[in-house]
Amino acid sequence: MSEHTGIDELLEQVREGYERIGPREAYKEAAADGALLVDIRYQALRERDGLIPGALVVERNELEWRLDPQGSHRAPQAVGHDLRVVVICNEGYASSLAAVSLQQLGLHRATDLVGGFQAWKAAGLPVVR
Repeated sequence: MSEHTGIDELLEQVREGYERIGPREAYKEAAADGALLVDIRYQALRERDGLIPGALVVERNELEWRLDPQGSHRAPQAVGHDLRVVVICNEGYASSLAAVSLQQLGLHRATDLVGGFQAWKAAGLPVVR
């Protein structure tokens, strides 16, 4: 019988490979250093809770196609592999897997937001409806 890795163990493993950042650091990196905040929450959550001003909204199932600098369906913001990308989901779980996926595409500075949008909002950072 083969051994399978559960999602909690997988998250722990992938997070060991990069440094995650908190809401205030993400805010600073976006404002001062030009980091691209990428909101991968689904539409119902965005409608319910609001948006982070300036964040690029990309549905999770389109993320790699939109952010691959070599891809034919890339977003205008996907300017190169050195781009600092901060992936944001609702609570900071799916974003970890998404950040690692972007790293596998060569976006070596990709990371995610600890606690996701909910941590951003709890920190009192800007949200628009």
